[in-house]
Amino acid sequence: MMEYDKQVQNRLKRIEGQLKGVLRMVEQNDDCQDVVMQLSAVRSAVDRAIGVIVSENLEQCVRNSIDKGESTDQLVKDAVSLLVKSR
Repeated sequence: MMEYDKQVQNRLKRIEGQLKGVLRMVEQNDDCQDVVMQLSAVRSAVDRAIGVIVSENLEQCVRNSIDKGESTDQLVKDAVSLLVKSR
C-alpha cells in the first residue's frame, strides 16, 4: 500500500482548484479558446501528478523488494505499463 505525501495531496488540490476555475469559466460563458487552454493546463497537471505518483510508488516498492531480497524487474515493467495506460 502506498503512502501519499502532503506534496501529492497539495498537487491534487491545486488541480481541483484549476478545474473549479474552468467550471466557473464555462458557467460565465467565457471564450471557447480560453476554456480549452485552461482544460489543457489541467490535463498537463494531471499527467504530471500521475508521473509523480507512479514514480514515488515505484521507489517505495523497489525499496521494499530490495529489503526482502526480491527482484525489481517486474515492478519497473508494471510502472511503465501503468504510465502507458494512463495516456
